[in-house]
Amino acid sequence: MSFDAAVIRASFAVVELRADHVAKYFYTHLFAHNPELRPLFPAQLAEQRDRLFASLTELVLRAGDLDGLTGYLRALGRDHRKFQAAPEHYPAVGTSLIAALRHFSGHSWTPEIEKAWTEAYTVISQIMIDAAASEPAGTPCWWEAEVVHRRRAAVDVVVLTLAPGHPYPYRAGQYLSLSSPRQPQVWRPYSIANAPRADGTLELHIRRVPDGLLSTALVNDVLPGELLRLGPALGDACLTPRSPRPLLAVAGGTGWAQTKALVEETAAQWAQGCGRPMTVYLAARADTDQYDLATVRELVRRHHWLEVVLAAPADGADREAAVHLLRDGLTEHGWWAGYDIHLSGPPDLAPELTELLLALGAEPGLIRHDPVPLTFNRAQPLTCSEWFLDRRDVAWINRTDRS
Repeated sequence: MSFDAAVIRASFAVVELRADHVAKYFYTHLFAHNPELRPLFPAQLAEQRDRLFASLTELVLRAGDLDGLTGYLRALGRDHRKFQAAPEHYPAVGTSLIAALRHFSGHSWTPEIEKAWTEAYTVISQIMIDAAASEPAGTPCWWEAEVVHRRRAAVDVVVLTLAPGHPYPYRAGQYLSLSSPRQPQVWRPYSIANAPRADGTLELHIRRVPDGLLSTALVNDVLPGELLRLGPALGDACLTPRSPRPLLAVAGGTGWAQTKALVEETAAQWAQGCGRPMTVYLAARADTDQYDLATVRELVRRHHWLEVVLAAPADGADREAAVHLLRDGLTEHGWWAGYDIHLSGPPDLAPELTELLLALGAEPGLIRHDPVPLTFNRAQPLTCSEWFLDRRDVAWINRTDRS
């Protein structure tokens, strides 16, 4: 079954003007008619409402490219297993979604629009259901992992070592989503900071986000012995197998976690006789924000093929000073053609540095990073035309792999 993408876009442009009201109506309708679904959602829904509408925005923007949208939806469907989403839940969600859209479309709502949205939701939900069902038998919906070590690396950063109760499959460079009983049903993505280990443990570097429900609990409160839930590993910002090209990794802040995993993977390749040189630019807003320098120095001491360039302005400088310092360092190198390049860090780091590196000879197909979790643009467009001309920023449900 197909659906009319043009009708979907036009009708969505009308209700996007009242995004927050639509999302509130949706959840009120859903829980009033299906109270048994309420426990599947976080207690505080304010952020969840933004994420719902941001996800809808992404779906609408990609509605004309069903092939491209399918990869995103399949990953979303597999990942939703951790929310205990079952096939029988999807019709209820669809009914409430269309009810909310109908209510806030007013007189502009037509049978043609309802038909288009019904068909679209049928296609979307079936792709997600089929993807979840395609997971191999016995694949957990989530993994329980015990916190076995906790290290305060900075005032607002903690390094947690986790021991999953069952083998946790992943590759260096991937990330996972995490939840704690301290904030039930609140999931956040974090890069895995190590290559696979013989003992199966995982390392996460977590920075406290202002007003962040989960990050505050993880940094301030979670102690060794507590159990956390892990979603399946996601992302494809991994090393290219058997590539002979030299490596460049640029990391900002806790983006060092992903880069550290790639350094460890490269070390394993050297041990197998197929290593390659690696250059790391490690950026921070100040020297005091380089929270894992002891590990960095030890890795450089042990590996002759590893060069690390620290980029941090003097204390008291603003973010722009850190960005300029990093850009200057990459530019002084001169030319990055022929490198496999990995970027990790704050949401705006990858887009900004990609533009710079392309100008310095980097090849687009050799630059890798996680999907960019843009912050939600709360400035509302005034007209439907403005909505189409000024693409809205999307606050991702998580950094779901779109491949």
